[in-house]
Amino acid sequence: MTLATLIVGCSPAENHSDIVINNVTVIDAASEPRPKRSVVVRNDRIFAVNPALSTEAAAAENVIDATDKYLIPGLWDMHVHFLYEPKLTEHMADLFLQYGVTSVRDTGGNLEELVLLRERLRQRARPTPRVYFSGPLLDGQFPVYDGSDPARPALGIDVATRAAAHARVKALKAAGADLIKIYELVQPDVYQALVDAARSENLPIASHVPLMLTADQAGPLADSMEHLRNIELACASNWRDLLQQRRATFTAFTEGLGYDLRRSLHSAQRLPAIAAYDENRCNTVLDTLQNTTQVPTLRLNTVFQEQPWHREDWPQALAGLPQDVIKQWQSQIDFVSNSAAPPDRRFADWSMFLISRLLARQVPVAAGTDTPIGLGIPGYSLHTELELLVAGGLTNQQALHAATIAPTKFFSNSDAMGRIAPGMVADLVLLDANPLQDIRNTRRIEAVMVDGAWVN
Repeated sequence: MTLATLIVGCSPAENHSDIVINNVTVIDAASEPRPKRSVVVRNDRIFAVNPALSTEAAAAENVIDATDKYLIPGLWDMHVHFLYEPKLTEHMADLFLQYGVTSVRDTGGNLEELVLLRERLRQRARPTPRVYFSGPLLDGQFPVYDGSDPARPALGIDVATRAAAHARVKALKAAGADLIKIYELVQPDVYQALVDAARSENLPIASHVPLMLTADQAGPLADSMEHLRNIELACASNWRDLLQQRRATFTAFTEGLGYDLRRSLHSAQRLPAIAAYDENRCNTVLDTLQNTTQVPTLRLNTVFQEQPWHREDWPQALAGLPQDVIKQWQSQIDFVSNSAAPPDRRFADWSMFLISRLLARQVPVAAGTDTPIGLGIPGYSLHTELELLVAGGLTNQQALHAATIAPTKFFSNSDAMGRIAPGMVADLVLLDANPLQDIRNTRRIEAVMVDGAWVN
């Protein structure tokens, strides 16, 4: 059955804007599956969730027969960059919707461009995903993403002092930013100033762990941490020595590229820290993060090890991108495939291992992909992330929670999004198979609804 078949004849019944999805199994991560339900959508909201209609009532023109289908809330990608690949920017919104991603959190890009992009999306006639953005990466004196290299667009700005921190955050709020994103080269006093400023402006905080701090120092001050990066240092038995070395290198850096500084420190310390893993120390660290959502981006952390281009559905997904992007990405794939040495799996394996530790220490997890960085096809990559979260130890329902309810906790809008219940925003995905039986079934999309409107 196609979407066109599903929505044909959706005309008025009790209310001119009602749409009824009938005889469907309702699934959200907050409750047990509810089979044989009729979900009534009025305007942009879920109006009611009732028992399935009688045969006579189900014949009404506005009723969609969803027998043997499954309805889930619209999915989120909590880590995207619309502006990272300019050739892809204008295509990303529709790609997200194609794959059932109805809300995204952009975690770093030029503020003025993001403001204009969101306004263009809001003004267009067809449905669009909800876009929440941070504006630029708030970085140190030598921003990693300063635009000095075409391969690394200007996503970041410097925040060198406490006074600058307050000014930057105030300007972001005034321009319409929904959160701030703190990056890795900020100094500890500036990090605290950014946190204080964000709290005063009522903006949630996404953050990398700054290189001058540890995860248990910086993490509890933020609302989310990204990529599982730098947790390995905090979890090492010799973490004090590693941190001292890192701070000495950082302090001695007085000129050059922030990208090179960050890369050198990761290269020198990441794998030794993983090798020095201390579970007792790591438990202490993770216990400080029970109120800080982790966005692991496993899809990115494992991309060159898992090599998603070998999946059966990859060619079709890649074909949905602009031709020049396909050519560029295929060159990267060919380079990796022709490399004599196999990719080092140690950080990828560490990332997967850490998921089980997060679960054991009750650290919350949200799904994000860093698309389009690292061959991340917008929308498609979110489903890969869900599969990897399950492979790391989450149940299917917990993975669904990570892509529906966990994001709403970050934005404090759980009363309006993330579940299928009266009063909730009508962002919905109709599936052909049960995702609680197999998380891969989130890919089996029959139809997508945003704000009560079907996506064609």
